[in-house]
Amino acid sequence: MKLSITYQESYSRGELLLRAFFGYFYLLLPHLFALSIFGIWGGIVQFISWWSILFTGRYPQSFFEFQVGLMKWSLRVNARMLNLCDGYPAFGINGTDEFTSFEIDYPESLSRGTLLLKSFLGMFYVMLPHGFILYFRLLWGMILGFLGFWAILFTGKQPESWHAFNVGTIRWSNRVSLYMGFMTDEYPPFSSKE
Repeated sequence: MKLSITYQESYSRGELLLRAFFGYFYLLLPHLFALSIFGIWGGIVQFISWWSILFTGRYPQSFFEFQVGLMKWSLRVNARMLNLCDGYPAFGINGTDEFTSFEIDYPESLSRGTLLLKSFLGMFYVMLPHGFILYFRLLWGMILGFLGFWAILFTGKQPESWHAFNVGTIRWSNRVSLYMGFMTDEYPPFSSKE
């Protein structure tokens, strides 16, 4: 999996203030409404895919592409709401973006044993250790996001290391989601690196 959010040399203070005061209304609410409707279908697709993997060892390719499209859409929205990039995110699973990139290869086959292991024990060997670390990374990321807001407001820039930390947290979280969503058999590394 490859996930990146391009670091901008300068950010728009106007867009920053617009997102801060009205972002929930013009950006977050419409996207969350649409994402929640598509997310219901995503849950159904995941349920069907679970059975498909169990019986055939394959994730249906069109379902896989739909789920990847949902993740890309969510990434575009999160990147804006966390002030990691400027611009308005495109709607839809086929939307494009100049600042965000998310790629994952389609797996030709998936392990039935790993599927069952994730289904019944994934909470213990995946969610607990990764969730514990991600919880603290998210807390620190919120602090950096708050400080980054002020840095952008006064300087027009965000420290690159703060940006990289928050992108790394998103990358780590998406790896866990891919694994627990049955889209890969590769156990997510305890790393935020590319």
